Amino acid sequence: MQAVSDGPKLEIQMLHDRVLVRLSPEEGERRSSGGIVIPATAQVARRLSWGDVLGIGNSVRNVNVGDRVLFNPEDQLEVEIRGEGHLVMRERDIHAVATERTEHGTGLYL
Repeated sequence: MQAVSDGPKLEIQMLHDRVLVRLSPEEGERRSSGGIVIPATAQVARRLSWGDVLGIGNSVRNVNVGDRVLFNPEDQLEVEIRGEGHLVMRERDIHAVATERTEHGTGLYL
């Protein structure tokens, strides 16, 4: 029996309105705007996360590969690709997009 990694490389194509996202690395401890250090172990309310879009389905309209997106990681499906964790979500589960293309932005930047 041949191992999967020994076979040909298969490109992953997302379907319909699905988006493949790689979580941004955890920042560990953070600082508040007032300079207070918040340790990585501090419990906070449900927190949204930023991630980088690696692939999109053909029905995705407002997100492109390379964009950074804001979403709730607890509501998403996780998949491991080559030993690295990724998330698969529907476009409608994305709360915001950070991109160089601006049409209806907030005036805030990452």
